[in-house]
Amino acid sequence: METKNATELTEFILTGLTHQPEWQIPLFLLFFMIYLITITGNTGLIALIYNDPQLHIPMYFFLGNLAFVDTWLSSTVTPKMLVNFLGKSKMISLSECKIQFFSFAISVTTECFLLATMAYDRYVAICKPLLYPVIMTNRLCMQLLVSSFIGGLLHALLHTCFLFRLTFCNSNIIHQFYCDIMPLFKISCTDPSINVLVIFIFSGSIQVFTILIILVSYTLVLFTILRKKSAQGIRKAFSTCGAHLLSVSLYYGTLLFMYVLPGSTRADDQDMMDSLFYTVIIPFLNPIIYSLRNKKVINSLMKMLKRNI
Repeated sequence: METKNATELTEFILTGLTHQPEWQIPLFLLFFMIYLITITGNTGLIALIYNDPQLHIPMYFFLGNLAFVDTWLSSTVTPKMLVNFLGKSKMISLSECKIQFFSFAISVTTECFLLATMAYDRYVAICKPLLYPVIMTNRLCMQLLVSSFIGGLLHALLHTCFLFRLTFCNSNIIHQFYCDIMPLFKISCTDPSINVLVIFIFSGSIQVFTILIILVSYTLVLFTILRKKSAQGIRKAFSTCGAHLLSVSLYYGTLLFMYVLPGSTRADDQDMMDSLFYTVIIPFLNPIIYSLRNKKVINSLMKMLKRNI
């Protein structure tokens, strides 16, 4: 229901993870440490891939960009959350809110496309090893990377533009620790049905499209692995793909609950926990998952440490 005569609100309050004062400092320390490890792990992985010529292959090229996007996503959300833990005022302006959501939407969508691209890369490497250098050329890798970022930019721009049709005049309390689009719909004076439909169509299509690429790629990879007679080859393929599948499962599981399943039946606290998982925890886990299960990354790290000692 639209309210024309009411004063439009331009500042909002982010409720954050808890209202209890005694939990503010412990949570600040916890997420500050997670953020430091996230930034160190992801930027360290980028530096490692950049400095080691042996890692200058498509698989690690995409992994380095995934680490960059994880750093971007975490830095979009976590600093504001940390400030709100210590600050008395948890206000955020409407313009800041839209900018934060825009940056968040770019990184989340780009990560979806990157995960699908990485799955395709593994499919070509394992199922068509002789044609791998011919198919995964530097030009194709760059095209896939640029397309991922352009897709993320256009998708974020679409939803941010639709935010401008909404007005806020009743409540200025956002039940979230960052400016996400769903909590904004709940406090909008304008009917957000069009916005919800746009999210369902475009976000749903992107998730379904990228998930299908991942499922088809890894199904073909699985059949190829099972046909191999070499136990070492099977272990190597499972080790390489296992880390990616774990990251994909964690990431898409929460995204599907947040943006594809009906939000009206979900509590604010549940939405907040899901958001916390893919905005803070997954960027923290990804460099650990990919590094610990990848011998080339570990060997490269050991060589770098030995050179610096």
